Amino acid sequence: MQDTFLGIDLGTTRLKVAIIDHGQVTYQNTSALTTYSGAHGARYQSATEILQQLTELLLGIPVEERTKIQTIALSTAMHSTWPVDPASEQNDQIFIWSDRQAAGVMADFRQSELSKIFYQKTGTPIYPMTPFAKIKYFKRQMPTRYSSETKWLGLKELLLEFLTGKDVLDYPTANATGLFNIHELRWDADILADLDIGTQNLAELVDWQTPLKLKQSVVSAFGLAKSVAVYPGASDGVLAAAAGLSQSGNGNSLTIGTSAAVRRVSQEIVLDSHKQNFCYYLRPKCYVIGAPTNNGGVVLDWAKQIFSPGEGTAQDFYQELSQSLTESPIGANGVLFLPFLNGERAPYWDATLTAQFTHLWVTTTRADMLRAIVEGVLLNIRLLTELVAVKEKTTASGGFFENTALSQLAADILGVDLDVTPGNEPIAGLYSLLTGKPVIAMQRKDARQIKFDVAVHEQYRR
Repeated sequence: MQDTFLGIDLGTTRLKVAIIDHGQVTYQNTSALTTYSGAHGARYQSATEILQQLTELLLGIPVEERTKIQTIALSTAMHSTWPVDPASEQNDQIFIWSDRQAAGVMADFRQSELSKIFYQKTGTPIYPMTPFAKIKYFKRQMPTRYSSETKWLGLKELLLEFLTGKDVLDYPTANATGLFNIHELRWDADILADLDIGTQNLAELVDWQTPLKLKQSVVSAFGLAKSVAVYPGASDGVLAAAAGLSQSGNGNSLTIGTSAAVRRVSQEIVLDSHKQNFCYYLRPKCYVIGAPTNNGGVVLDWAKQIFSPGEGTAQDFYQELSQSLTESPIGANGVLFLPFLNGERAPYWDATLTAQFTHLWVTTTRADMLRAIVEGVLLNIRLLTELVAVKEKTTASGGFFENTALSQLAADILGVDLDVTPGNEPIAGLYSLLTGKPVIAMQRKDARQIKFDVAVHEQYRR
């Protein structure tokens, strides 16, 4: 691979581009994404808006940087569903992982033996987030809206078609659809039959490192070299784990952003039909096992709106949370907070769960409630570390870890040492997978080692 590399990361809240030249980040920029809400729990983004923002970001790269690019690789968020019907003009909505339209359908399906069979085939939990769930919902609730010619695509296919004109999808991203057989690396015939669709309704599967050519129109529009190779890449969660392994040599990773996830890299497929960890393919004898929660930093965002509306920035509020840890003791004077503001994924897989405070007294303080919120989020994540069997030092990334006090509390509650590094992000994972090298500028910059306090951890185990 030529070393002047452009990574494109299409996440849930932002679109990011970064150029890496011989391990050094020479340029990066981001654009905030808009997510829309609709009836029945619909959550979607606009295909048109995403491509407009990508165009602006690419044109914003200095010409001298653009002309040096020889490799492009892509990361996208998992679980997106983009119905494209050639007979319809309503093809702009891409339903994302937080879409809850299929909650009722999946609640019923989870009770069936077939759901356990499908999970064992795919390694993808049975939950409303997946394309499998959304297609099943659309087929049942809107049988006339989508014809037999509808193609069921996603965010990755949107970017690849824009850049290369090819209707393809990489194995790792396909693995998170709930339609992909992880054992055979193909679309699963039984699952497709259950949905009454065929392979012609889906993108062609390719390996993540299959080189593709740019469309001539893209070469001309952005002043890129004709020789640029485009690699399909993988999904953001898988790449975050790969980045952690490359940057620190540690296969365990924890990310707390809007949501949160615990992951570890394994040489074998690991499945649990009851608790349903995810297990996603990256390459032969390399799988990313993990468990996600809907309720990470978004819970703290909610707390700011409730307790400090219109007062200061998010970082100011994080400092207030730090102060609450000194004003309220471990256990928040008995106040408990269940953080299920968005239902919950692992280990409950129940979209109907709700958040609640318990053990409130007339003596309960604001600091008690704030501490209980942070403890509730982290105690919930501890369940995920137990599910994934993460028992040793873990790399940590995400905005949550920019705050020292919150980072220390996370280590204490989880009972593992944390290696906080900003390099555990998808673009770094793409670069390291393609080159076998870490991103130098991200490797140790601003890294912190956090040792958990055994005594504090034991108090949280009681």
